[in-house]
Amino acid sequence: MAGKAAAPGTAVLLVTANVGSLFDDPENLQKNWLREFYQVVHTHKPHFMALHCQEFGGKNYETSMSHVDKFVKELLSSDAMKEYNRARVYLDENFKSQEHFTALGSFYFLHESLKNIYQFDFKAKKYKKVTGKEIYSDTLESTPMLEKEKFPQDYFPECKWSRKGFVRTRWCVADCAFDLVNIHLFHDASNLVAWETSPSVYSGIRHKALGYVLDRIIDQRFEKVSYFVFGDFNFRLDSKSVVETLCTQATMQTVRAADTNEVVKLIFRESDNDRKVMLQLEKKVFHYFNQEVFRDNNGTALLEFDKELSVFKDRLYELDISFPPSYPYSEDSGQGRQYMNTRCPAWCDRVLMSPSARELILKSESEEKVVTYDHIGPNVCMGDHKPVFLAFRIAPGAGKPHAHVHKCCVVQ
Repeated sequence: MAGKAAAPGTAVLLVTANVGSLFDDPENLQKNWLREFYQVVHTHKPHFMALHCQEFGGKNYETSMSHVDKFVKELLSSDAMKEYNRARVYLDENFKSQEHFTALGSFYFLHESLKNIYQFDFKAKKYKKVTGKEIYSDTLESTPMLEKEKFPQDYFPECKWSRKGFVRTRWCVADCAFDLVNIHLFHDASNLVAWETSPSVYSGIRHKALGYVLDRIIDQRFEKVSYFVFGDFNFRLDSKSVVETLCTQATMQTVRAADTNEVVKLIFRESDNDRKVMLQLEKKVFHYFNQEVFRDNNGTALLEFDKELSVFKDRLYELDISFPPSYPYSEDSGQGRQYMNTRCPAWCDRVLMSPSARELILKSESEEKVVTYDHIGPNVCMGDHKPVFLAFRIAPGAGKPHAHVHKCCVVQ
């Protein structure tokens, strides 16, 4: 690339990261995580950057507050970010409010060279010019610059206290208006239940919640704009199909609890004489004897079992996945490539977009590859999730036909 002029347009970097592990073991994980994140920033040199975090503050939120402050301060003041002279940070820290708490953290960074950037005020229904660095936390419900909702408890009744929900902001960059939605959908509570039906009951719960979000962001209250939805969707591979494929030649043994007769374990053994265990399946155990199948060629052979997005094929678009499943990685800081034997590895962390956002991205494709969809820290422990990012450029004038509609030039 030496000697070549930079590609035209406005460089955008969208990153999603479930960061719960970083706050449970900050001494070992945060430094590596930040180094890998800064490397991606340095490589793609975005003018506008969004970092959507889930499980911000970790599982033991009450004891992690000091780590949260340190992490935010580091992101806002590090040398690697010194050219980003404007920022907006929205942290849902109000963990005492069970009906509202989502543990979502949304960071937006603006490069000093970027002129005329506006953020939408949902209450006033107009765009406001972004200046300086501001942090909003505790009760985000009263912040007019975003919309936030936690999913109703009855969406996922078996989980007594869920933190799943979404936060939406709207931006106007280079005359292009778009929504950015930070989302965290429901997980699989039990591998055994996920295995019972195809598609699984959990897949249906995620489908309902994501449909709710999409309906919400295109309802009649505001003008429709392009949107990017990125976060931890908790999408899983179709368990029944995966197990049948991985254990085609195996025989299955069912282990039941003596007192309730409930199935507590499934053991799949090779059919030949040595009867080697291929897969052990329990509520929170998915122990397959050969993890390489999830890493070989980035796990591409398993993408056919990644079916949950197909329900939304007319509403959401995704670039081709060419990275291995993003979860559940070992949280041992010395095990950067190893998966935990707790869940079937899956592409939980994604960057999805509306059809009009797809057009925005593909318009900017030139002879050089300016669109990248990948994961961060392939060989480094980043916690149980690898962050996933989308880097692209908004072509000059891409949003011009609609500029008058967006009223981006209205400065308040």
